[in-house]
Amino acid sequence: MNGLPDFIIIGAMKCATSTLHDQLATQSGVFMSEPKEPCFFSDDANWNRGIDWYRGLFADAQPGDTCGESSTHYTKLPTHPHTVRRMRDAIGTDVRLIYMMRHPIDRLVSQYIHEWSQGSIPNGMTIDDAVDEHVELVDYGRYAYQLQPYLEAFGTQSILPVFFERFVAQPHNELQRVGAFLNLPAQPKWIDDLGQRNVSNERMRRSGFRDALLAVPGVRPMLRRVVPQQTRHRIMRQWSMQQRPELLSATRDMLEALYDDDLTTLGSWLGMTLNCATFTSVARSQQPTWRQPIASAAS
Repeated sequence: MNGLPDFIIIGAMKCATSTLHDQLATQSGVFMSEPKEPCFFSDDANWNRGIDWYRGLFADAQPGDTCGESSTHYTKLPTHPHTVRRMRDAIGTDVRLIYMMRHPIDRLVSQYIHEWSQGSIPNGMTIDDAVDEHVELVDYGRYAYQLQPYLEAFGTQSILPVFFERFVAQPHNELQRVGAFLNLPAQPKWIDDLGQRNVSNERMRRSGFRDALLAVPGVRPMLRRVVPQQTRHRIMRQWSMQQRPELLSATRDMLEALYDDDLTTLGSWLGMTLNCATFTSVARSQQPTWRQPIASAAS
């Protein structure tokens, strides 16, 4: 593809995109970008670096490698409104796209923890208040809303839908399904000991002084030697979210009503009955496949 990626994992945020990226990076004949999330088509500052900068991310790929990247910013409407147009204009319609989805409320809670750890959500702001004040927590889990412009620009044949719940339950099978979609020459093999990245409930809240101190060479080993483990754990807990947050019933009811409308549309595209009540069981038991043709601007 003239030095450009053959495929892109476009989201959704907090749906195991990092795990899929890492698994694909271990496969022979697959080259994944570093950084994982270049966010070239979404973030204006990166877009302004130019297409040659983006090509440079894949310059170390071997001839014949299948190249990919993973930027969840690509499905963050309305935050990044120009992504699809930029991608289609720069790469064309032959690129393969992978979109991962999980129960939308589970995804929202995981994003809240992530944003809290990054300091984007103030310490002490409850998840219910965050839902009111940070609409992106809700919007990034509206999967039909996020997918619609991609379906119109690229068509269903270019987009692989993946359910997080099925990916976790059947990782080997789902990775092979991804490999078949990407036309990899050999079936990819799941590596069990890669671990899981970006586990939200293990995150610590950012601290400028602490993070700068720990970045100084030699400080971490010194602290392990002189500070007892129990003391270190007690200090770390002060920066950690101790319990997974629970939504108030009124907030959950509001979210379920909103997400059910979006999931009804998604389900019609996939030939499934999807809503918040059924999502987890359906996602685990059924493989998402486009059933209903969707008009594509590419056709």
